[in-house]
Amino acid sequence: MEFFRIHRTVPFMRHALVLNLISLLTFIAAVAFIIVKGFNLSIEFTGGTVMEVHYQESVQVDEVRSAIQSLDYTDFQVQNFGTSQDIMIRLPARDGQDTGVQSQSVMQALQKQHSDAELRRVEFVGPQVGQELLHNGLMALLFVVAGILIYLAFRFEWKLALACAIANLHDVVIILGFFALFQWEFSLSVLAGVLAVLGYSVNESVVVMDRIRENFRKQRKMPVSEIIDLSITQNISRTIITHGSTQMMVLSMFFFGGPTLHNFSLALTIGIWFGIYSSVFVAAALSMWLGIKREDMIKPIKKDDPASEVM
Repeated sequence: MEFFRIHRTVPFMRHALVLNLISLLTFIAAVAFIIVKGFNLSIEFTGGTVMEVHYQESVQVDEVRSAIQSLDYTDFQVQNFGTSQDIMIRLPARDGQDTGVQSQSVMQALQKQHSDAELRRVEFVGPQVGQELLHNGLMALLFVVAGILIYLAFRFEWKLALACAIANLHDVVIILGFFALFQWEFSLSVLAGVLAVLGYSVNESVVVMDRIRENFRKQRKMPVSEIIDLSITQNISRTIITHGSTQMMVLSMFFFGGPTLHNFSLALTIGIWFGIYSSVFVAAALSMWLGIKREDMIKPIKKDDPASEVM
């Protein structure tokens, strides 16, 4: 399905060197921010107090959130727990305050709003649990990356596979760099967004590389750079439809999903746009510089055994 067809090939590879130099500098800056500034880990990773509060009637999450903000909390989470009458609150640990003092001050603020607020459960989640969650999350990321590398190794010739792998690494590191630079809260939902971007970016790269491989087999005399430009141009309509519809869904989460989905949708937005960029200018250009050629796409025909002809 195409909204429009571009009849003139766009010379993407003409600007590949400049854009990849920018990508390299951006990648280095992202790594530097990750090393120097680190991440603003959420209380899921650092530990804190977990409270379950019950109301006799439905309550708005924003009301609960504003009451907690009045106590000078900034890094906290509020969400419905089961029903609209049950609220789960996660608070970061504070120096000089134990779980009992924290929960008591929060309940006083909540009961000023709604006198029927009732504390059902309170417990302290230690940093040991948070470290375990962080370890499990990193292991999940590692397994996803390993699975993608194995898939690319079987799917493409090594030059195309290596170009795709580098492009996907580029996307993930830049997303993490944004979160390190601006110190946006890094939570489990953000980690889920990074994993989703990995799969999304791989899909876009695979589509572009498939078209390049197909055109190498069709266009026998066309130069390599022109084949790549033709392949990307042929995919423009699909890219606009796919990424446009996905971005509309992500923006709806960003604007209407509340704070719980804010950083998740932010990670997806960065990943979508850099996924398009890396598939066109990073993966395609790297495959060209690695020396991809038509002979790499076509398996050599085995000559018949002379002995068999004699028989």
